[in-house]
Amino acid sequence: MELEVRHLRALCAIADAGSLHKAARQLGMSQPSLTTQLRRIENSLGAELFSRERTGCRPTLLGHSVLSRARPLVAGMAVLVSEARAAADRSAGPRLRIGSTASRALAGWLRRLRERLPGTDISLQMDVSANALLRQVAGGGLDVAFVHEVEGCPLRVPAGLDRRVLVEREPQFISLARDHPAAGSQIVELADLAADRWMIDPTVDGEWDGLRRVLGAAGLNPPVLHGDYLTASSLIAVGEAIAPCQPTSVPREDMVVRPLRDDPLGVRLLLFSRPGAYEGAGIAGAGSGAGTDAGADGDGPGGAEVYADLEAAYREAALQAVVYRQWLMRNKSPLLHAPAA
Repeated sequence: MELEVRHLRALCAIADAGSLHKAARQLGMSQPSLTTQLRRIENSLGAELFSRERTGCRPTLLGHSVLSRARPLVAGMAVLVSEARAAADRSAGPRLRIGSTASRALAGWLRRLRERLPGTDISLQMDVSANALLRQVAGGGLDVAFVHEVEGCPLRVPAGLDRRVLVEREPQFISLARDHPAAGSQIVELADLAADRWMIDPTVDGEWDGLRRVLGAAGLNPPVLHGDYLTASSLIAVGEAIAPCQPTSVPREDMVVRPLRDDPLGVRLLLFSRPGAYEGAGIAGAGSGAGTDAGADGDGPGGAEVYADLEAAYREAALQAVVYRQWLMRNKSPLLHAPAA
């Protein structure tokens, strides 16, 4: 078998993810397919590249050697593709390709962007993996990504991306059945949920690790279910599970959303882009975001406008969520006040 760039990309994904399951999810393929592909690569080279352990996959000595040569080749191909796509974009008309993890701010953000950029083709790609979206931005497949970073679980940010911090720390609330014993409390004690089944989506970067850290620090070891959050809603409604949720969540009639005492779970909301990414959206030269956000590491032309639309959309979603609005009032959050024009 002759090795191709896709094979090298798969090896890098396995090393970065630390498991075949997570790597397969990031690559958009099934785990059995990735396992078969890895076996063929190793057979071609005549030795194992990863040691399979109970906790995941770790590169062998040969694996480290192969990866050290594979990464520059994969990065070089990403640059080639990115530059070719950029050249094609300039001739295809203005467009803005957005990637995002789940957020109730998306609808308002897209509406504002379409009003600001009439004639621009604005697309949206959703993914549970923030790291996968950032790789696409770095590789030229997306122009900008709005993602969350679980506290204590830093994202793997490719070099060269511009970053803006939308919310330094957003508290994560808890979703409960309406008749749950703790549902009548304005603020829920973590200890009161020790006997509940917690549900978590392990494919969301950092989500399980972050929750496990918080539960461990509280001395709790409740039963945990793994699954997507659409399934979680059905289980929560009948009292079979509880789950962390975004504070902007608007619950079903048979569920409630409550903050946790002292807000032990938190995420950081971030906006990433490639330098010059906004030029293809028809807003080149619209101004730099320098100095407009204390959390910004840098920004390209037009970034301030795109960020301002996201900020307004998030504030709108936050104030529409009654429980979150009450939390913001108790904590005297600046989100309660619209920024000056």
